[in-house]
Amino acid sequence: MVVKRIIANIAAPDVKAAQAFYGDILGLDLAMDHGWIVTFAAPIIEARPQVSIATQGGSGTPVPDLSIEVDDLEEVLRRVKAAGLKLEYGPAHEPWGVKRFYLRDPFGRLINILSHEEEG
Repeated sequence: MVVKRIIANIAAPDVKAAQAFYGDILGLDLAMDHGWIVTFAAPIIEARPQVSIATQGGSGTPVPDLSIEVDDLEEVLRRVKAAGLKLEYGPAHEPWGVKRFYLRDPFGRLINILSHEEEG
């Protein structure tokens, strides 16, 4: 038996509010829309399903509801600022080799946006 994927489900009173954050800011494609549920997805990449269990979010931060790794953190940060969204933490260079920031999605979930820093 193999776990093929893990899907994060977020309860929301209005699924349409997800487009501005998950679509416009993070650049995810709308993969499914049944009216009562919308699913956003990135292009298919080689990745393993993951679940993280934590006592803290690192550097003394709260455990985020979701962690989203991106290839261009500065572009996402630019979009976040253009949308007038408030950062809850960062941007910070962490000792474990990532640059990241926290913010809340339209449904109040704490989101960790991160990018692995280049070694060198």
